[in-house]
Amino acid sequence: MHILLIEDNVDLAANICEYLQARGHVMDSAGDGVTGLHLAVVNEYDAIILDVMLPGMDGLALCHKLRKEARRNTPVLMLTARDTLGDKLQGFESGADDYLVKPFLLEELEARLQALVRRTRHALDNRLQVADLILDLDTLEVQRAGRRIELTPTSLKLLALLMRESPRVVSRRQIEQTLWGDDPPDSDALRAHIYALRSAIDKPFPVKLLHTLHSTGYRLAVPDATP
Repeated sequence: MHILLIEDNVDLAANICEYLQARGHVMDSAGDGVTGLHLAVVNEYDAIILDVMLPGMDGLALCHKLRKEARRNTPVLMLTARDTLGDKLQGFESGADDYLVKPFLLEELEARLQALVRRTRHALDNRLQVADLILDLDTLEVQRAGRRIELTPTSLKLLALLMRESPRVVSRRQIEQTLWGDDPPDSDALRAHIYALRSAIDKPFPVKLLHTLHSTGYRLAVPDATP
């Protein structure tokens, strides 16, 4: 795993890094909240170990900004010396996924990280994403740039097909077969559903994802994606 540790206690940070690196994990570290947030936003990590008490920006504020402003869903394991229910609830409300009270065993730290990453990867298996557009296949909830989008059942089926095939072009025939089987309505029906989907997922946003390839079909991708 590629792990970010944000901890200002130099000795504890060194122990954690040494142990996890010896177990085959790749470690980055920061000793303050501002640097830690920067690293968490500009890099991709499998998990983040986050201390609550940090100089510059505390762990609660950092986690909140990571979730609400940066829209990053990297699993966060929060470390703290506080063990009251109120403290734990604060951590979870800020967006943390798990909580470990100091002092702790390094073996337990690694086990919790592995469990977090397994759960996250399982959740991602049930989620489709193209750029900032996300479709949760379990809840059928659609979001773009953090904004929820309401779609009809037909539009959801159309979106799921285009997202699964992205960035490839999907032919009109394949779309009609998926939506209506062997008895598709007239060609205006598909055009109407494409228009409705484009209005919902593209119109309010500066970057357009749904593209028409005349006489060929449609593709869902960022403009410079290779088909």
